[in-house]
Amino acid sequence: MKPAFPPAIRATKVFRRVALTALAAALLAGVATPGVAAADSVAVPKAAAGPDRPELQQVIQEVVDSGYAGLQLRVHDQQGDWVGSAGVRKLGEVAKPPTNGRFWIGSSTKSFTATLVLQLVAEGKIGLDSPVAGYLPKLGLDRRITVRMMLQHTSGLFNYTGEYYNDGTFVPGIPATGKEWVDNRFHGYQPEELVRLALSKPAKFAPGTNWSYANTNYTLALLLIEKVTGRSYAEEMRRRILGPLGLRGTVVPGNRTELPGPYAHGYYRYQDADQWKVVDVTRQNLSLLAGAGDMISTTQDLQTYFSALQSGKLLPASLLAEMRKPDPRSTGLFGQYGLGQYVLDTGPDCAGIILNHDGSPPGGYGSLMYSTPDGSRTLTASLTMGDAAVDQSVVFPKALDKLIKAVFCGGQAGAADQANLVQ
Repeated sequence: MKPAFPPAIRATKVFRRVALTALAAALLAGVATPGVAAADSVAVPKAAAGPDRPELQQVIQEVVDSGYAGLQLRVHDQQGDWVGSAGVRKLGEVAKPPTNGRFWIGSSTKSFTATLVLQLVAEGKIGLDSPVAGYLPKLGLDRRITVRMMLQHTSGLFNYTGEYYNDGTFVPGIPATGKEWVDNRFHGYQPEELVRLALSKPAKFAPGTNWSYANTNYTLALLLIEKVTGRSYAEEMRRRILGPLGLRGTVVPGNRTELPGPYAHGYYRYQDADQWKVVDVTRQNLSLLAGAGDMISTTQDLQTYFSALQSGKLLPASLLAEMRKPDPRSTGLFGQYGLGQYVLDTGPDCAGIILNHDGSPPGGYGSLMYSTPDGSRTLTASLTMGDAAVDQSVVFPKALDKLIKAVFCGGQAGAADQANLVQ
């Protein structure tokens, strides 16, 4: 039995008007807003071409032409499976990105982490509305912060990659953008180190009184998983999700910096004094986003995982319903935030409610992960950044609009929905 959406979600459409513009900032600004589980020797299956879908190939070419180095897209719908790519695997070469390529998935990791925590809730090992401090007493957490608040970003915890306060003040955290990140992109961090850094800074608000996206919440979730299970986050991810679903192309990297092949190269454009520079950031250490944005995957594995999650294969119906209850104060990012995923209403002329969690590491890559509530229609993709000087706050919403309409709206939407999706 599939969980139904609360009436408030069905009725709420206001956030569609701003969702994609804010998504551009969250995804492509990377972390500034916002052990190994598989071996390199494991081959990633070569993607089958599937049915001929020239309209999808045209869309992904248009997206690449708007300013990206490459794009690989996987679609599953009533016509079957389709995979394709456009652009280049590496700047200066002509080969397209591999359609079975691995990539850094950034904050799409949060969905995996939330699912793992909720599996422990289902087993009675964690209470969804219990204080996190009860499980991790040595951190000195505010006892008002519950597991639900942690997963829904209502804890008020400082975002360790940098925090904007309501008065406009910005308090920096660990290096996560610009030249400072480029120079430090191979530095390794420990999860507890990141959480303690956040706890040394003022909270953004009292627990449960507001909403603010913070990577700290999901690194804290990693520590919670390890404390409760007595095993590493990577091992639990392998035992509970990666292994059972056969996700052989997915990696929890820890401190590793190599992206296992095959892969497309990602690039980062930054300002150094008065010069703009572009650097290949295919190699980077994402321990700075442990549990929050560090995983490596493929479009096939993301499709398998997200479809399995939405169709009820990973969680009982009651907890899947909890994931889909968004906090209305989260309006303006990917939709409204539930527990480890966004809830986006695309309107009656499209697919209605779709679930998603996109992501990006600090530089080079972006991931897209979308599904209908029954898991029957999915879009998963990887964008690679190039050397073009483009305004992502303008380009990305239009690119995502094209992809969503092509996959979930039959290639087009009504005039009102088109306006809402691209504003």
